[in-house]
Amino acid sequence: VLEAWDHSTIHMEEHTETPVLEFRDISLSFEEKEVLSGVNFRMDRGGTIFLLGVAGTGKSVLLKLALGLLRPDSGSIFVDGQDVTALREIELRPIRKRVGMVFQEGALFDSLTVYENVAFPLREEGATNEEEIGKRVLEVLGFVEMEQAVDKMPSELSGGMRRRVSIARAIVNRPHMMLYDSPTAGLDPVTANTIIVLIAKLRDVEHVSSIVVTHRLQDAYALSPFTYSTQ
Repeated sequence: VLEAWDHSTIHMEEHTETPVLEFRDISLSFEEKEVLSGVNFRMDRGGTIFLLGVAGTGKSVLLKLALGLLRPDSGSIFVDGQDVTALREIELRPIRKRVGMVFQEGALFDSLTVYENVAFPLREEGATNEEEIGKRVLEVLGFVEMEQAVDKMPSELSGGMRRRVSIARAIVNRPHMMLYDSPTAGLDPVTANTIIVLIAKLRDVEHVSSIVVTHRLQDAYALSPFTYSTQ
């Protein structure tokens, strides 16, 4: 069973805007195993959707489909109204620039400092002005309240601190949509709540839409009082 929970009543009303993300009748199988079948949902700007379900129900697969890292067997995926299902890798690049991804455990580069980790996406996109890079890095580290760790290595950080740095890295290019793969997994309740507050802050201050994969019902209840099924 896969459930998607939205934080607003938007799914109970008539839609008037182009959704940030929309899945239409998505199905996907790996060899003989059917992972997704007829998945339909849409997310409007500023929305937060939580994907809930037991292991193996395809939650993380949905994130990879949204990024174009996997392609569905059938159905269509729209990002800002554009069908991305059949786009080539080079055509997906400008779309991926508008999407931030927070992987399980943060996935920071162990050999780089916090500063270099957060600056990495900017340099990867061709930024060369070090003054502007530094300004943006410190801005997003301040947003997640990690500016004091700018010169530290990932090994010097707690699990919650690494997760906050990974969020800073994901938002440094100003995405309008964020994908979180179990952002509170393995964290104590207080630290997990800090991450949820950050997700809400991005939604309310920066108007960033978010999809959050989680096993924690309390995370979903904290932000998503209304529910609908993707089945």
